[in-house]
Amino acid sequence: MKTYTRIEVAKTMESTGLVPLFYHPDKDVVCQAVKACYDGGARLFEFTARGALAHEVFSDLVKYCGQHCHDMILGVGSVTDAASASLYIQLGAQFIVTPVFREDIAIACNRRKILWAPGCGTLTEIAKAEEFGCEIVKLFPGATYGPSFVKAIKGPCPWTSIMPTGGVSPDEKNITDWFNAGVTCVGMGSKLISKEIIEKGDYKKLEKNVEAVLNMIKKARK
Repeated sequence: MKTYTRIEVAKTMESTGLVPLFYHPDKDVVCQAVKACYDGGARLFEFTARGALAHEVFSDLVKYCGQHCHDMILGVGSVTDAASASLYIQLGAQFIVTPVFREDIAIACNRRKILWAPGCGTLTEIAKAEEFGCEIVKLFPGATYGPSFVKAIKGPCPWTSIMPTGGVSPDEKNITDWFNAGVTCVGMGSKLISKEIIEKGDYKKLEKNVEAVLNMIKKARK
């Protein structure tokens, strides 16, 4: 599996505009979902580590992508402490996403020069994260704040890169509103990788969904 610098990860987030995110306790399900996203054009994937022994599933996913998705940049989300961040980095995580801003996670990731995207909800939190070297801020939950919040932040702080997660849906108006407001990329979970898709094993539909969203993003940026 390839390794990437934090700047390469940030640039890929910006260039593709999409970070699918998903968790399942069955490694085969996760691997198939990642492969479908990869075939649809996604080049980043956030494994949301929310279950017992999730690190074992992620370890298997890293090995799978090394063989079948060579250019996929794997990250881990829902990380809440430095120890977990260090564990997933050791297992091959190329970026870390957190629901909150924590200095200990920032230090652990910076020590290894790994991109980390902390969940922030105020301009003060965002400024503090950037003081600790944050390249891209996760706006969470995105539905609570909306595109208007992003636009307001970009006024006094045009250098801030924002990735909303939660409240982003795979429809053209929603995507256009976020990117017109100035987001760098969007994180998308269950509205992209739906329960129905997983239950039916319809990974071809997921592939098409990802392709469609990427096309919406390209159109929104014109």
